[in-house]
Amino acid sequence: MTPRVHARIAAGGGVIRRFQLLDLGVSPSEIRRLINAGALVRLRRGVYTSRELWESLDEYVDRPLLLARAAIATMQRGWVLSHDSAAHAWELPILRPAVPLVHVTRPGFTNAWTEYGVRHHLARFSSRQVQQAAGLPALDLARTAVDIARERGVADGVVACDAAMQRGVTRGDLEDAYAIMAFWPGVRAAREAVDLADPGAESVHESLTRLLVIDAGLGTPETQFPVRTAAGVRWCDLRVGNHIVEADGHTKLRPVAEGGVAPRPAHEVVAEERKRERLLKDEGLGVSRVYWEDHWGARRAVAIRRLQREAAETAALHGAELSERLAREADLIRAEYGERRRRPGMPA
Repeated sequence: MTPRVHARIAAGGGVIRRFQLLDLGVSPSEIRRLINAGALVRLRRGVYTSRELWESLDEYVDRPLLLARAAIATMQRGWVLSHDSAAHAWELPILRPAVPLVHVTRPGFTNAWTEYGVRHHLARFSSRQVQQAAGLPALDLARTAVDIARERGVADGVVACDAAMQRGVTRGDLEDAYAIMAFWPGVRAAREAVDLADPGAESVHESLTRLLVIDAGLGTPETQFPVRTAAGVRWCDLRVGNHIVEADGHTKLRPVAEGGVAPRPAHEVVAEERKRERLLKDEGLGVSRVYWEDHWGARRAVAIRRLQREAAETAALHGAELSERLAREADLIRAEYGERRRRPGMPA
C-alpha cells in the first residue's frame, strides 16, 4: 500500500476501484496479495478500501455509508442514494434495520428488488429532490424520511420524520414528498408517520418514548415543556396532563469527550436529576422515566402498564388536565426564550 494508493482512497471518499489501482501501477497479482494480506478490504466486486480505514469506522453509520459509496461508484443510469443510505449520508438519525442494506433509487415504475446486499428501488422523483450529501447524489431529507416510513413502518418513519423536522424540514415538505405516492406500497404508514411527527423530539429515544406514551392511551404528548421551578426553568421531554415523561439514556451520563452530553461526572448528573425530579413534583407534576430497553419486547408492555399506573396516580393527585398556572407559566417562558431546541444554551 503506497502513499499514492492511500491518497487515492482518501480522494475517493474512502474507496478505490480496481482500474484505479492498475492505473497507479499496482499489478493484478499485487492486488490479490494485498487482499489476502488484509491490507485491502473488498467492499464489492472491483471496489476496495484500506483495512485501517474500515476498522476505524463504526458499524451503524460509517460502514454502511462506505458500502453505499462503493455501490454507487459502480452504477450508472441515474441511481441515487435513498432510504437508509441517504439517511446515513445526511447524518439523519434512524433506527437500525433488522437487515442492513444499501438503498438506491432511479426513476421508473414502482418496483424493488434486492441483489448482493443492495436494495434497488424504481420510483418517481423530481430532479429538485436530488441533492448532494456526503459528496454523493441522494434524495433529499423529506423524501428520505417518507421512504423509510413506507419501507419500514410507522415507528421507523416517526423517528426519521422527527429527525428531519429537527433539521428544518416542515410537515408540508413531508406531505409534499408523499403526495405522488397515493397507491404506492406502504404509503399509509408514511401518512401516519408524518401526521405523528414532532420536531420537539430531540433524539431517537424521545421519538420512541412519545410513541410509547401514545400507545399507552395517555394522549398525544407535548414535547419540550418548560416549568418554572424554585431553582429556575426546567425543560421536560414530554408532558401529558400534569404528568411528565422523561426519556433517560446513557448519553446523559456519558461525558462529552466520549460522545455523550454530560458536563459533569455521572454521579453528579444522577444527583442533579433527582433534585430536578423533586423540583418538578413540588410544582404539582408527576414524573415517569423511560429507558431505552423499555421500547423492546416484553419490556415494552411492562413500561406501558407502568406509565398508565403512574399517570393515573398523578391525575388523582393533581387532576387530569394541565393546571392553568403551569400552562400560563409555560406560555410566558416560551414567549421569553422561544423553544429549547432553538436555544441550546438554555438550562436543561
